[in-house]
Amino acid sequence: MLEVTSYSNVTCVKGTVNLKGIQLAVHTFLTDFMLVDTGPVSMLNQFIPFFRENVFDLVALTHHHEDHTGCAPWIQKNLKLPIYIDQLAVDECLNVSDYPPFRKDFWGEREAFRALPFHDRLQSRNETWKVISTPGHASDHVVLLNANTGMLFSGDLFVTSKPEAILPEESITTMISSLQTILSYDFLEMFCSHAGYIPDGKRALKRKLHYLENLKSDILDLSWNGLTAREIKEVLFPQAPALVTLSNNDWDSMYIIKNVLEEDV
Repeated sequence: MLEVTSYSNVTCVKGTVNLKGIQLAVHTFLTDFMLVDTGPVSMLNQFIPFFRENVFDLVALTHHHEDHTGCAPWIQKNLKLPIYIDQLAVDECLNVSDYPPFRKDFWGEREAFRALPFHDRLQSRNETWKVISTPGHASDHVVLLNANTGMLFSGDLFVTSKPEAILPEESITTMISSLQTILSYDFLEMFCSHAGYIPDGKRALKRKLHYLENLKSDILDLSWNGLTAREIKEVLFPQAPALVTLSNNDWDSMYIIKNVLEEDV
């Protein structure tokens, strides 16, 4: 069942997936006749009435992951609207997306669709959005900033202030750089694709940056003191999140540690 709320002229649509006792939420947002992210294909039947009942001119995708793009093929086929994504992901969208089984269990299998590349700015009906590259979670990740209103659509840049595990292709050092980049801008309200509406987005992203910088420093200190990656994990992440087991370690805190050590080298 979808939850629909509104903040500052933004309609927030929250869908939730439950699998083996684990609950994951994902949001799509509608503002100024622009849809930001589409939700996963596993929730398509829930989202279709919302898509049909609301008017929007275009779709902006923060990155190519299936929980953000899964309903895009349906929108393209049935509503004939332009869909925008970072240039790095345009070819990725042309193919049926392939990813680990646990992600398919939660989000379904996204079909192919045709996307247009962002330029440095995106125009909705009445507003202009600065498209800012923020890789780390995904190479094609972007955020959308309205400099006039201080509103930020952050995709998966935030999600949580203290991440305990990542995907193998993610980069902690790049995340830190992206957080530093976006924190150089003025903004306040933030709309996160998983955490939802965050009134003081800048403060939330500062907390995450501080956590990641300290975590990176702790990993390097422990390594310099002779601990192996496995031993560092036991010190910093003694209790594995439930999703680590469900994902068969395709999402794991070990990737944080290995990534920091490899990038430091």
